[in-house]
Amino acid sequence: MGLSLSVWLYSRTADSPPSSSSALCSLAVPTSSRLMVILSSPPVALGDSRSHWSSAHRSPHLLLSACKHEVTRSPVERSSDAVRAEKGVKSGLHVWEVVWSPGHRGSHAVVGISRQNCPLQASGYKVLVGGDSQSWGWELKTNQFWYNGQSLGLYPRERRRCHTETQEDCRSFTSHILKDTEGAETPLPIPERILLVLDADAGTLGFVVDGSFLGVAFKDLPRGVELFPAVSSVRGGASIRLRYLNGATRDPPALMALCGLSIRQSLGQQRQNQTDKLPLPPFLQRYLLSTQ
Repeated sequence: MGLSLSVWLYSRTADSPPSSSSALCSLAVPTSSRLMVILSSPPVALGDSRSHWSSAHRSPHLLLSACKHEVTRSPVERSSDAVRAEKGVKSGLHVWEVVWSPGHRGSHAVVGISRQNCPLQASGYKVLVGGDSQSWGWELKTNQFWYNGQSLGLYPRERRRCHTETQEDCRSFTSHILKDTEGAETPLPIPERILLVLDADAGTLGFVVDGSFLGVAFKDLPRGVELFPAVSSVRGGASIRLRYLNGATRDPPALMALCGLSIRQSLGQQRQNQTDKLPLPPFLQRYLLSTQ
């Protein structure tokens, strides 16, 4: 029963238009039931150690806040600086929130993951996360994704099927978003809130922006080794916040969680606070309210 509901929810997501009005929503891909349940669940407590930047594994030019949720780069010239999370994961599906103001990114602003030995400081201005074989990164200004010191292209790479536009409108919209007047590819603006989605079991890394999952950026990541969220920056004054939202084992989601997700999807975003009007027992109403 749970597997059948998971398949139904997945197909429903694939056939439904994205909820966000952002230009990035047109690039969204269908989301697995495991990720849908995580994204619809309340975040874990803010004090969770997986929300902390590491005090030991960071560049000396990145100042750590007392709560460990934020790092701020000192105004040092000709230096590239990185930090990784205090705690990584070896298995499961996990989602972190990274908050980084677009006005405080500058060049070489990178979000991604790393192994334990990723370099955290280098002379000059360069990509650090994704700059070697120990890390994988998404450069936010150019939309390029990096591994082993090489750009592997642009992320996101594919536009999802339009639901309310004709094919000609779709082609026109895609051209407007991805091309400038000379035909060159134009980077998409990435807002300040980015969700990092690491599936350590499948060995994949992707991102959610404006409520839209943009697909897998990296696959074939090493399995059974600890992987950490990481960022690198070259801009003085850049402040970057980290928060672990939630995670799941490789087991299928619980049937109760899938049913709750189905009900919330049927209600829609505008009616999420009207669960008390549903013909459901009080216990189920309280459960739906607790997962909002």
